Formats: sequence, C-alpha cells, structure tokens
Amino acid sequence: MADGDIKLEETWKFALETEFEDPYMADLKSFLVSEKKAGKLIFPKGSEYFRALDLTPLDEVKVVILGQDPYHGEGQAHGLCFSVRPGVRIPPSLVNIYKEMEADLGIAPAKHGFLEHWAEQGVLLLNSVLTVEEGKAAAHQGKGWERFTDAVIRTVNEECDGVVFILWGAYAQKKAAFVDEERHLVIKSAHPSPLSAHNGFLGSKPFSKANEYLQSIGKDPVDWELPETV
Repeated sequence: MADGDIKLEETWKFALETEFEDPYMADLKSFLVSEKKAGKLIFPKGSEYFRALDLTPLDEVKVVILGQDPYHGEGQAHGLCFSVRPGVRIPPSLVNIYKEMEADLGIAPAKHGFLEHWAEQGVLLLNSVLTVEEGKAAAHQGKGWERFTDAVIRTVNEECDGVVFILWGAYAQKKAAFVDEERHLVIKSAHPSPLSAHNGFLGSKPFSKANEYLQSIGKDPVDWELPETV
C-alpha cells in the first residue's frame, strides 16, 4: 500500500509500520487494484489516499477532526475530510462549518473549500474511510480502512500530548471513544450536516475552545482563517 505512487510522511510511516505489514492492508490494496482494473473510478487519486497524514506529521498534530467518507463526486476529494479542491462548490457541511466559525471567531466564510491551510498547522483532517467509488457513497466501508484509521487515532492518543479531538456526530464520537480525556481535550457536538447542524453543532464554538486549550498548555493556536486565494 505504501509502495508505487503512494509515499507516506516519515513519522507516520515509522509509527504505522506494523499496520502496513498486516495482511488486512494487503487485502485492501488488492481490493483497490481489482476495482480499478474493473474500470471503476476511485476517489481520491492514489497519491492522495494519505494526504491528511502527509500534510500533518505525527509530531505536529494539535487538532484532530474526524470525517467518515471522501466525497464521491468528480474533482471533490483530495484526501482531507470536509475539504474540496479549489474551484469546487463548497459542500453543505462545510458551509455550516464556516457559519459556525464566523459566529465563534468572527471569520467571514471563505469563498472556497480547500482546507490545506489548517492541515499545515497541525489539524489532522482524517476520514475514517480513505477511498470511495465515484457516485457511490460508502462503497469502500468495511474493506479495511476503518481498522487503519483506528490505528492512526490510537497512535495520536498514545504518542501525543494535549491534542484537541473535535468529534462531530455519533459516528466520529464512537470511533474515537477510547481517547484519553485526561490527556487530551475532546469536543463533541452534532454533525455540521444540514440534517443535524441545528441540533447542537451551531453555537458549539469548537474553534475558540480548541485555541483556548492549546494556548493554555503553551501551544500556538490554529489560524482558522483560510487564505483568499489557493
């Protein structure tokens, strides 16, 4: 899985070495290869499967935001949860994230949905499942990715100190239920989806809470304001 066109950032490569050696990852790779050979379009492209890890080295993780699946539309997914490529319409959940950020921090919504600026500051934007088939939401659930991303979260929990875990919705909260809340800050609320945002996401102030905690333990806050041009 880490061979060929896929390169993994060194701190993660070392920390997750046993995962890549486990048979389930070989099975996952075989599944992806067979799907591509069958002519199915897989998002994101292979070099971006681990983009979240590549942009946010293990020793730089300050915040973890969990998503579920990559976007399954053409040109959307690029390896970071909730983020889309420049020029792509901003998805509804991210629209609500921007609304909450404006209410919380006074930051006007960006005109794009490209979140790499966050990732480069230590915000791990991790989906539970790292690939999807075009037009088929959740098509790659249960193929092995969940086990791999569980290992990513477990690694952060055990090897880092003072990380903010922002868990939106029941799925993310269940996935990261083992995080040590004495060692880290866990922020929970409803999901920013239009179906649930008004049930506790809007008004939850996750961005200011995260920064207040980071500053309280001597870490730099996250600059949540996205650059206008990308």
